[in-house]
Amino acid sequence: MILSIIIVNYNVKNLLRECLLSVQKSTQSIDTEIWVVDNASNDQSVDMIKTEFPNIHLIENSINLGFAKANNQALEQVSGEYVLFLNPDTKVNKSSIDNCLLHAKSHPKCGGIGVRMIDSDGHFLKESKRGFPTPWASFCRFSYLSTLFPKSAVFNRYYMGHLEEDKRHKIDILAGAFIFIKKEILMTVGGFDDTYFMFGEDIDLSHRIQQAGYHNFYLGDTSILHHKGKSTNRKSTEYIDRFFGAMKIFVKTYYPKTYPFYAIVISAIIFFKKMMLKIRSFNLNRS
Repeated sequence: MILSIIIVNYNVKNLLRECLLSVQKSTQSIDTEIWVVDNASNDQSVDMIKTEFPNIHLIENSINLGFAKANNQALEQVSGEYVLFLNPDTKVNKSSIDNCLLHAKSHPKCGGIGVRMIDSDGHFLKESKRGFPTPWASFCRFSYLSTLFPKSAVFNRYYMGHLEEDKRHKIDILAGAFIFIKKEILMTVGGFDDTYFMFGEDIDLSHRIQQAGYHNFYLGDTSILHHKGKSTNRKSTEYIDRFFGAMKIFVKTYYPKTYPFYAIVISAIIFFKKMMLKIRSFNLNRS
């Protein structure tokens, strides 16, 4: 088996159908298995998979286990030499996967691979290529300096704005919506850290891949469609808690030893940013 594709689904039945059709079409010449882990969807996603895609491996969870833990469930069972973690709200094409496979085979120290992601309006998604969220990079992002200087290697290190969108580059952080990687590397670094329920687990995994001595790559000449955020309400308090909760876990894990003072500062910024968004969400819900 060459490739195992793992998709974690939660209440995006129609987008999942489009994703699966695109995956099947793009992997016709590659020995591939597809795994879908459903996190207790209530939109008949499971029935759709069983009826329309009977040959797909399906894991049905009775509760929502979160993104990291659900991916690890399938990872324990897949048999492919390579693994592609893919969001259900994406559409791939043949070149997306072929280019990743060729790049991985031609670069012995290749860790994870990400691609250029485009939203449904045709806009480039800047999280396609990211730098490690050092205190300075995080500060520039929170203070909107990265927005004021989008092409700066100094002020927009978080989104690596100095790197051309349509070229190939070594990067720090991969986007969880699309991560192509050799299974052997995943076994070495231990897969996703399921301390993270949702958000942040891709940053953590990307960092551990680099710590193991591999390089993460961004293929800007290869693109996919990503209907970003269709399974989450970004204005809900649940979303805000999980998003900033993931940041807090990451800071607690990686900052204290290297950046002890900044760990306190960034933690405070995260807290106040979270409170501001919660207040805004509350006011919007009232109006």
